[in-house]
Amino acid sequence: MKFFVKQKLISKAKTINTISDYQMLFKSLMEKVIQESISSFTVNGLDKLSADDSYLFISNHRDITLDAALLAFKLHQSNFQTFNIAVGNNLMEETWASDLFRLNKSFIIQRSGASKKEIYSGLSMASKFIHQSIFKENNSVWIAQKQGRAKDGIDETDPALLKMIHLSERKSQSIASYFNSLKVVPVAVSYEYDPNDQLKARELCALESQLEYVKENDEDLRSIANGITGHKGNVIINISHPMRFEEVDDYQAISKKITNLISSMYELQATNIAACNLLNINCDDYRYFSEEDIEQAQKKLEKRMEPLMTGARSKLLEQYANPVIRKSIPD
Repeated sequence: MKFFVKQKLISKAKTINTISDYQMLFKSLMEKVIQESISSFTVNGLDKLSADDSYLFISNHRDITLDAALLAFKLHQSNFQTFNIAVGNNLMEETWASDLFRLNKSFIIQRSGASKKEIYSGLSMASKFIHQSIFKENNSVWIAQKQGRAKDGIDETDPALLKMIHLSERKSQSIASYFNSLKVVPVAVSYEYDPNDQLKARELCALESQLEYVKENDEDLRSIANGITGHKGNVIINISHPMRFEEVDDYQAISKKITNLISSMYELQATNIAACNLLNINCDDYRYFSEEDIEQAQKKLEKRMEPLMTGARSKLLEQYANPVIRKSIPD
């Protein structure tokens, strides 16, 4: 499947000459993904935004490509401009993937594989690009709330990310003033089923056991392919109003406010409740789902655990249970 997806994308890429060509291909691909791998797809909150404005979308991160792609597709459908997407340099190792990401209005954040000076220069360039995109070109930007996917289901905003975003303007604007001007819009994306939950569980189990986890050369590509083709069930994206911060807010305070809002907006699904039941965690949110839905979700989760060793099985369940647990933590 991984090879098929790669070859299919390479074949399609040969027909692309402009960003407009890619956008048409993107629309066709997303319609196919939604039709074949998603039971229902809902985006709430677009009425809180203006199609004439640009925003900094800060999102939780579960899938390498689809978190941003699904929202971009809905924006395009609703006559909004799509956004520039922040992508880690680890995804640029294959030329064909690099070319596709760049055509899809992506920009690179240099996070590893270079000297400290080169990394700082790369982060500074990304900060300048975000500023240029939003204030000079009126193009929105999408960025994940922290480096890498939340493989454990815990969505937290990294203060270092906010520091990077502010880097180019830190001498001219205060932290709160700058983030208010960026019009920060938190985004919470929720998948009923994560096609990569088994891969994530194996990695988390190895790390917890203090075993060295060596990522395979094509693991990110495999995750992309799984995410695109694997069954996701219901997918719900919730969007907030642009946030307003107090002048006293620093990076820590702003990151906490974004984290809390994403957690509160995160749409729980039957799988989240089923995972809590299987882990013997008390859950008050079951009332939103029928017993039949929860029982069906439990059976499907148990099926997904079958190929895994005991330790990895609990890690798979925790991915689904942690959003419930996080909602119960006081702000």
